[in-house]
Amino acid sequence: MSGLSRLHAEIAAALAPHGLHPRGFARFPGGAGGPLLDDGRSACLVLLIGNVGGSMWRPFCDWRAAEPGRAGANPLDNWSKAVIGAIAAGIGATAFYPSDPPYQPFQRWAMLAEGLKASPLGILIHPALGLWHGYRGALGFAEHVFEGEASSGPSRPHPCDGCTDRPCLAACPAGAVAADRFDVAACRKFLASDAGREGCMDKGCHARAACPVGSGFRYPEGQLRFHMEALGPPPG
Repeated sequence: MSGLSRLHAEIAAALAPHGLHPRGFARFPGGAGGPLLDDGRSACLVLLIGNVGGSMWRPFCDWRAAEPGRAGANPLDNWSKAVIGAIAAGIGATAFYPSDPPYQPFQRWAMLAEGLKASPLGILIHPALGLWHGYRGALGFAEHVFEGEASSGPSRPHPCDGCTDRPCLAACPAGAVAADRFDVAACRKFLASDAGREGCMDKGCHARAACPVGSGFRYPEGQLRFHMEALGPPPG
């Protein structure tokens, strides 16, 4: 087993009790284009970490229930930092999070690491998981010894290319989803209406649910509501 394979296995084992998974390496040869690590060097490798379907939901809920004050205003971010930060400290990596400035290009990293492309909703679509996955953080490494072991992300088919019916476009009750854009303002305005509160806010995004790819990985109802509340309607 190579050094990189051993590192991947070690991180996977540490993440498993939390329902998180290593999602793939983004490679930056010689550190060119890589994010800055805590010691000021540029990362040669970034390992994306995230959920597969609802894999993280129960561990997150259990942690949140045990935390005083329900873990603050941003509980999922706080949980992600507690889990991933502890792993980073144990292996000498730098942790990065989507919610923290300077904001890192997580979608670009994911495209490099997993060969994914964006759906009309703006979410990266996976050929097996569909829209039911996410990225909770990343670990950055400067060790040049791993550089030659990491290949580029796999070349994957883009599910939207072969989708002629485009059910996600027709399913949005706000008309916010088009093939070339996602109208966030229209979406949030609809969520503030009675129909929006009873529909997408309570049961999850209709457009996301209409996509047939990866339907077996659909999030549980509690997780759907949690994410919709995080998006939320515009302030009154």
